Amino acid sequence: MIDKTVPNAQAALQGLADGMTLMLGGFGLCGIPENSIQELLRLGVKNLTCISNNAGVDDFGIGLLLQTKQVKKMISSYVGENAEFERQLLSGELEVELIPQGTLAERCRAGGAGIPAFFTPAGYGTEVGEGKESREFNGKMYLMETGLIADFALVKAWKGDTAGNLVYKGTARNFNPMMATAGKITVAEVEELVPAGELDPNQIHTPGIFVQRIYQGAHYEKRIEQRTVRQAGIRQHL
Repeated sequence: MIDKTVPNAQAALQGLADGMTLMLGGFGLCGIPENSIQELLRLGVKNLTCISNNAGVDDFGIGLLLQTKQVKKMISSYVGENAEFERQLLSGELEVELIPQGTLAERCRAGGAGIPAFFTPAGYGTEVGEGKESREFNGKMYLMETGLIADFALVKAWKGDTAGNLVYKGTARNFNPMMATAGKITVAEVEELVPAGELDPNQIHTPGIFVQRIYQGAHYEKRIEQRTVRQAGIRQHL
């Protein structure tokens, strides 16, 4: 069986260069490829196009790449937690393509499935639809959206094996699975790396055929984007 393991993020990101398009999995700050992002910072690659549901926060996730001006364009859905993103957008320093969240997920899935385009009603009649082909189906108007692919897809899973099979946990299943299929080179970092055959085949979310490189990450912070807690002394009643 092919062993797809590499020792670390540095080895996993070999060949990544200026001007490439990257997909980065995760939802908010959950399930993001923390180690791979740190390696991107170390490499200093520039003019990146980043496809991600969100843009991190100012001091974590993709927000770190925005601070160092390594990102030329963001293709995203939810970007409301990053002041530096807002500043760069308003000043014209950053190109931005905002996409409805479901459409973004489907564009990634379509790219991974080899589907060049599809029709969706989301965004029709709004700025999202400007310049896009539209058609009527069964009396309803739809926009044509194209599938997305990337030079590198950087994903993060809970467990993986040496053959590249991946299991995600909780909210990390948002965007990571479909992005894993849409990279010319898919790099998976995992919290736990096990020998091939140890994962239950019925529980595998991403088959290893989609993954080219896998490594065990370390020192995960797993930050919470917005921590909300109950005030001391206040009891909730059902």
